[in-house]
Order: sequence, then C-alpha cells, then structure tokens
Amino acid sequence: MRKPALIIMAAGLGSRFGGNKQITPVDDAGHIIIDYSIYDALRAGFDRVICVIKPEMEADFRAAIGDRIARKVDLRYAYQTLDKLPAGFTVPEGRTKPWGTAHAALCALDQVDGPFAVINADDFYGRGGFAAAADFLMADGDRDEHAMVGYRIENTLTENGSVSRGVCATDGDGYLTAIEEILRIEPREGGAAWTDDDGSSWHFLPAGTPVSMNLWAFREGIVPAFERGFEAFLRDDVPKNPMKAEYYLPYVPKAGIADGSCRVRVLPTAERWYGMTYREDVAAVRSAVRAMKDAGLYPEKLWE
Repeated sequence: MRKPALIIMAAGLGSRFGGNKQITPVDDAGHIIIDYSIYDALRAGFDRVICVIKPEMEADFRAAIGDRIARKVDLRYAYQTLDKLPAGFTVPEGRTKPWGTAHAALCALDQVDGPFAVINADDFYGRGGFAAAADFLMADGDRDEHAMVGYRIENTLTENGSVSRGVCATDGDGYLTAIEEILRIEPREGGAAWTDDDGSSWHFLPAGTPVSMNLWAFREGIVPAFERGFEAFLRDDVPKNPMKAEYYLPYVPKAGIADGSCRVRVLPTAERWYGMTYREDVAAVRSAVRAMKDAGLYPEKLWE
C-alpha cells in the first residue's frame, strides 16, 4: 500500500487579504494554517508534502514553516513560474498573472510517483477531510477513479463578505456530475444564496449542498490529463484573454467526466472550513483554533 503525497498550492497572491496570508499565524505558538494541514495529513496517512510556491517566496516560506517541520516530514518545494510551459508556447507579452491552480499542481507532478491530494494553502480543512482523502487513495481502486472531498455549503462561509465556491451536483451513486464556480455566495438562514448580477437577484442554496474547497484526491491516471488540458488551455483560451485567463484545478476532472475518461467520487465531510479570505477573518480562525485546542483536538505545539 503506497501512502499518498500532498501538494499544497501556496503561490497565490492573496490580493483580497492584503498581504501574504499563507504565512499569517493563527495561534499564539506561531503556527500557520499550513501547519495544521500538514499535521492533519500526516495523521491521516500522507507521507510526503510538496509546497508549490513562487521562487521569491522561498526564504520567507522556509522561515515561516519549512525549517520548523522539515525534521517531521518529507517536505519538498516546487516553483510556479510563468515560463513553465510546454514546448512551442510562450508567455504573452505583458502577462504577470500566474496560470492558475491546475498549473500550480502541474508544476509539482514531476515529484509525484503515486496517488496524491491537492489543497489550497490558506484553507483549514479539518482532520476529517484529510482522512477521507487518504482512505480513498490508499484503498484499491481504478487508476482513473478520483475523488473530491465535498463540504456542506453552510460550513464554508464567512460573515465578513462573499466567497466563491465550486457548487457540485452528484448522481445517485455519489459521483460528481457537474461543478459550477459561483463567484459571490453569502450566508443565509438555512443555507446560502448566490448572485451573478451584482445583487439584483439572489438564488438560494439549501444547507447540505456539496461544494468543492479544492481538496482533491487523484490517482496516477490523472497526470496526462493535467498536461493535455494545459496545452488545450494555452491553445484555445489564452488567445482570447492573454492577460487573465487561468487554468483552474476543477477543469481537469470536469474534462475527464465530460469525455468519460474518469469518474470522481464525492466524499462527504461534516468538517467546518476555516479560511482567511478577508483580513477580518483572522480573529475568527484564531478563535476556532483555540477552541479546538481546548477540546483536545490539537496540542499547543504541533511539532514537539
């Protein structure tokens, strides 16, 4: 039984947060959210961590977490840069925006030789989310069957503004049939509501609606799809929007579902998500972490 690897996408700019949110402490011991993600992942059964960063972040990132946990885990780095492109493609003149989350994961895949999960750096997923992903990846299964951990919409919201979420639909057997990225979702009694016309009209999402928080569990069969999809994106999408087009992680499994080359099981979890979309979210995350420590879910110092 091969233990899976964990890819952490940490190269985001954090523009709405107003700084490098990935290395903002969430407790008095100086831990950041990634500390908790790695701690939970190791307990769940992952044995290797690959952090995808921008090269200019490396010194700060190592100081914030890498040097602290390197003795506890096989920690590696991959670098997301604009010039990591297939042969025959070039960066559009004037482009500075990264290529997106699927490209971030792709930048790490040369360090993966088995099943793997992918997460965001600035989301607190909870131990149950990692356990669901690890159990799936360590079980026998078709190399072209993958999984996504599905969070309940009401457990993924913030009181400090709107969020974007991948709202999912499943078939009767629990497989993903559709995922739609909705850019403005706000909490409501009994669930949430979304708008795509700047608030002129709202559409209700009932409690329990599954959403993606970018905790994906992939078997080896997905790797060529990342590569094919990126070439198609560069060929077809970038010419239409050369400065801002992005290759998002859900594009890869969506394409496989559409052409029948893969299936994606949705693994439900009741874990509550915590994140720092806005600077005002920091206090809420710190309070939640304090409560979890008081309940005995985490030690005061994770790595001692």
